Amino acid sequence: MDAPADGGAAGNALASEIRDGYAFEGPAIQFGAAVVDGQVYADAPIRIPLAVMNRHGLVAGATGTGKTKTLQLMAEQLVEQGVSVFLADIKGDLSGMASPGQPNDKITARAQDVGMAWTPTAYPVEFFSLGGLGKGIPIRASVSTFGPVLLSKVLGLNATQESSLGLVFHYADTKGLWLDTIEDLRAVIQFLTSDAGKADLKELGGISSATAGVILRELINFSAQGADVFFGLPEFDTNDLLRVASDGRGVLSMLELPAVQDRPDLFSTFLMWLLADLFHDLPEEGDLDKPKLVFFFDEAHLLFNEASKDFLDAIEQTVRLIRSKGVGIFFVTQSPKDVPADVLAQLGNRVQHALRAFTPDDQKALRAAVKTYPHTQYDLEELLTSLGIGEAVITVLSERGAPTPVAWTRMRAPQSLMDPSPTELIDAAVNASPLTPKYLTATERDSASEMLGKKVAELDAAAAAAAQEAENAKVREAAARQAEKDRLAAEKQAEKDREAAAKAAAKEAAAAEKAARADERRREEDPGVVASVVKSGAFKSMLRSAGTVIGREITRSIFGTARRR
Repeated sequence: MDAPADGGAAGNALASEIRDGYAFEGPAIQFGAAVVDGQVYADAPIRIPLAVMNRHGLVAGATGTGKTKTLQLMAEQLVEQGVSVFLADIKGDLSGMASPGQPNDKITARAQDVGMAWTPTAYPVEFFSLGGLGKGIPIRASVSTFGPVLLSKVLGLNATQESSLGLVFHYADTKGLWLDTIEDLRAVIQFLTSDAGKADLKELGGISSATAGVILRELINFSAQGADVFFGLPEFDTNDLLRVASDGRGVLSMLELPAVQDRPDLFSTFLMWLLADLFHDLPEEGDLDKPKLVFFFDEAHLLFNEASKDFLDAIEQTVRLIRSKGVGIFFVTQSPKDVPADVLAQLGNRVQHALRAFTPDDQKALRAAVKTYPHTQYDLEELLTSLGIGEAVITVLSERGAPTPVAWTRMRAPQSLMDPSPTELIDAAVNASPLTPKYLTATERDSASEMLGKKVAELDAAAAAAAQEAENAKVREAAARQAEKDRLAAEKQAEKDREAAAKAAAKEAAAAEKAARADERRREEDPGVVASVVKSGAFKSMLRSAGTVIGREITRSIFGTARRR
C-alpha cells in the first residue's frame, strides 16, 4: 500500500477530505495524523471533539497492536482539559501515567511524523484496588447495592437461579435485612432453608429449596476463592471519581487489577457496578461542553461472555442513558464482534487497531467490522489486517453529531511513562490520598447475618419456652385431673360413709323400736310377780288388815296420842 512521497492526486484529495472532516473549532483530543497510501499528513490531524466524548466509543484491535497506549494518550489529554477519567489497569502497566515519560528515538521520530510536540509529563493519579487486593485504595460495594443481576453474572447462575436470587434480595429488602457481605446473603438463604424460615420461604413463593441450595453452594465457592473481600463497608462513593486536582486538571482514577486477573468475570462485572451506580446517582445534565467523566472499560468482552438477556438489557440501557448525565464510556476489546449489536450501535466513536484474519471466523469478523464503517476510499478489508503497531483506523462524531471521514491514523505517543511506575511512587500516592482514611479500613455493622442470628436465637428461646410451658401445662393438667379424681373419690367415700351411718342409725333405731315393742308385749303378756301378788286375794286381805293397824299408827302419830300397850 506504500506510495510515492507526494501521495498522488487521489491521495492528496483523500487527505484534504480528511483534513476538512476533522477541522473542529472547539477543544479536542488529538489521536495523531492521517495516513494515505503510506504517507503521513502532519497537516491533517485526527482529533475527536471534547464535547462528543460522552457519545461513547470503541477501541478495538488484536493483542499487541497498541490499544493500551491509545487509552493512555486519550486519558492524558482528558485529564489536561479538566475531565476526570476512570480506567482499569488489567496488566499493571498503566500505572506509569503517574510518572513522566522517558524520551527515546522512537518517540522523537513519532512526534516528528505526526507534527505534534512531545513533553514528558506525569499526571495526577489515584490508585484503587478491588477490596484492597493489591496496591491501592480499597473499592468495596455492599451486596445489596451490587444487586442480584450483577451478582448472578459473577456466580454464573442460569435464568431460573437468577430470578430466585432476585426474590431473596426482595425478601431481605422487605424484612429490613442489610446485605453488606456475602456472609449476609448466605445467612438469609440458610435461614430461608432452615426449619425456622420454611414458612417465610413458602410465603415468598417462586423459589425451591433445591434452587436455594444451588445458590448457596455457589456463594460458598465464591467466598472460598477469596472474592468476598470485595463486598462490605465502607461502600465506595462513585462521586469520588469526579474529582478535580488543585491545578484544574481532572483526576485519573486507576483501578489496579493484576491481583485478580484470574477472576475476569468478577472485575468486569464490578466495573459494570461502578457504571450502574454512577447512572443511579448522577443528575441529568443534557449536552455539556465536556463530559464529567470518561470511563474506559478494558477487556470488555469479559463483560458480555455468557451474559443473560436481563444483564445485556441493563448494560444497553445504562450505555444509552448515561450520556445525558455527562459520562462517556469507551469499551476496549479485541474485536467489534465482542460487543453486542445493540450496545455497539450506541458507540459513535471508533478507534480500530489491526485485526487478524488467520481463520474463517476471523475473516468473517473482519468483513462484519468493515461493514460498520462509513463509505471510504480505503480498502478497509486489506488495511485493517496490515496496520502497524501504533496505527489505527478512526472515525468519530463531529461537533454536529455526524460521522467524520474514515482515517488511517499514525497515533501520537503518550507523554507519561509507558511502563509501570516504581512501587515506591504508587505507595506514596496511596498514602497521601485524602480518600485513604475514608476507605482503607473495612467496617462492620449489625447486618443480615447478625440480625438473623439474633432472630434465630429469639425463635429458639421462644420455642424452648413454649416447649417448657407445654410440659408445665401437661404437669398442671395431670395434677388437676388427679385432684379432681381425688375430690370425686373423697365425695364418693363421704357419701358412702353418710349412707353407712344412716343405715347404721336406722338399724339401731329399728332395733331399739323392736326392743321397745318386745318389752311392751312382754309387759302386756307378763304382769310380773308384784302385779300377781297385788292381784291375789291373800295380798288384798293382808292389805285390809294392815290398813287397820297402819291407820291407827298413822292417826296416833298425827294426834299425838300414845300407843296402847
